[in-house]
Amino acid sequence: MLLREIKRKALKLVEEDFRIIDFSFALPYTYVLIEGERGRALGVAMTLPEEVGTYRTSIEEPSLEVFIERADSLNVIERTLALAAINAVSQYYIDVSNAPNLDVVELLDDSFEKVAIIGNMPPVVRTIRERGFDVYVFERNPKLWDRNTLSDALEYWLLPEVDAVIASGSAILNGTLEMMLDRAKRAKFFILTGPTAQLLPEFLRGSGVTHLATMKVVDIDTALVKLKLGSFRGFEAGSRKYIIGVGG
Repeated sequence: MLLREIKRKALKLVEEDFRIIDFSFALPYTYVLIEGERGRALGVAMTLPEEVGTYRTSIEEPSLEVFIERADSLNVIERTLALAAINAVSQYYIDVSNAPNLDVVELLDDSFEKVAIIGNMPPVVRTIRERGFDVYVFERNPKLWDRNTLSDALEYWLLPEVDAVIASGSAILNGTLEMMLDRAKRAKFFILTGPTAQLLPEFLRGSGVTHLATMKVVDIDTALVKLKLGSFRGFEAGSRKYIIGVGG
């Protein structure tokens, strides 16, 4: 299970002097703020309210290790906090100073024909369609469907046909990433995108993911306020976009 492997690698990087400064299971993003000798780092994960149901977490004494240990929990609250914690550790160590500040669509050239977008992202979908690609858009949440959106149930059938996949980082969280990677073996690019994809590239090396297109929070104090206020745009305004290769 990929999440278990990510958990194992993340736990190896947890230092004794790491402290959790703040955390919250919240909308639109769950977040974990940590501090170590190098300073602070903020990790986030998209909250999936449609999957929460009546779950109650069994965590009684929060710590970085306790959060990360729950990465493969069947409880989506625990899994979300775990991924935000793993992303915080990743962002503490990651160096994106030389990573290009690009939009994910700029990775695609004319050699690609069919592109799958996992998670309805209207700006990305619009730009890719304007460039003339044949696009499949899959979405699990019916509230985010439009007339051109396909149910995620069709991913198993259609992903073997595509040349590139642009998937929301939430695919890590909802447990569908491994199935997508298995079905999309023809794809030259498999790109995880969005704030939830803040992982260290080495956590995904050898998985089939080729790129991470995400963001590093550079104005942590402002971002925290915006997160507490439930703001998408305000949070992203305090961040730097980057694209980084994962490697084989």
